[in-house]
Amino acid sequence: MREIERLYSYRTLLTGRRAVPRAEILKKLEISLATFKRDLAKLRDRLNMPVVFDRDLDGYKLENTDARQELPGLWFSQEEILALLTIQNMIGQLEPGILGSKLKPLQKRMDEMLATQGLSAQTLAQRVRLVHAGKRRLQLKSFETVAKATLERRQISITHFNRQTGKSVTRVISPQQLIHYRDNWYVDAWCHLRKELRSFAIDAITDSSLLETEAKEFDPQIVQDKMKEGYGIFGGQVKDWATLTFSAHRARWVQNEEWHPDQTGTLNKDGTYTLRIPYSDERELIGDVLRFGDEVKVDGPKSLVESIERKIHTTLNNYKK
Repeated sequence: MREIERLYSYRTLLTGRRAVPRAEILKKLEISLATFKRDLAKLRDRLNMPVVFDRDLDGYKLENTDARQELPGLWFSQEEILALLTIQNMIGQLEPGILGSKLKPLQKRMDEMLATQGLSAQTLAQRVRLVHAGKRRLQLKSFETVAKATLERRQISITHFNRQTGKSVTRVISPQQLIHYRDNWYVDAWCHLRKELRSFAIDAITDSSLLETEAKEFDPQIVQDKMKEGYGIFGGQVKDWATLTFSAHRARWVQNEEWHPDQTGTLNKDGTYTLRIPYSDERELIGDVLRFGDEVKVDGPKSLVESIERKIHTTLNNYKK
């Protein structure tokens, strides 16, 4: 009997009885005690099969069998099956071409696993909808090259279009981590031109080539701490703290939102909500504030208040023309 067949035999052997003595297991499977111990470890650690020894019954049994279901090669709870279905749906709704061909085999395997339990990924796709807002088109070549460089720890030469200045700059970067943020992909990297850690939108990379040179390495925790200091996708040293006061109506939503890991919030007696968040670059923060219209007021700092006032005046002038 092959190992995989023997491991599946445990499922049949341990089902339908309160407990099975070890001697009976060794006899029926025709294995030694050493093999049984190895099998037991694999069943628990690799297949997550809840095999336990019941001292009172002097035998082995499956624990909580009513709450768990078996899938080929794995052992899932009902909650884990739901999570698996959700992942299955997400794979199907990824940007066409972006890792699509590489994920198809996994998607097919998931379909087969779920089918054994009478669960349909198609049904989930009809009942769970993922809405993408503001997703920009991404070149497959740029994404794959950046991803390869990030995982293989190699430098990469890129031509990056700066939307703020309207200029393209060719530079060498050492990718540290990929970021999927607000439906778009970014790469946090050491920029060898500017000599600092920066975040680059991958859809703004118009050309890229993988280099043989090893990437400049940073401790992952240092990178995460450095890049999360600012607000949103903008990393870097904190420039200032913004103080925002939301109306009592809008506070019902905002008080449960996380804008930044280090934010502080206060629900005021009149129902309004005051939020304080750090930022290093005000561009994304301004956009987020403006979408709340008259239901938010910026209390400070003065430079941020002035920037938002200019944006509002410019907007009003556009409508007056």
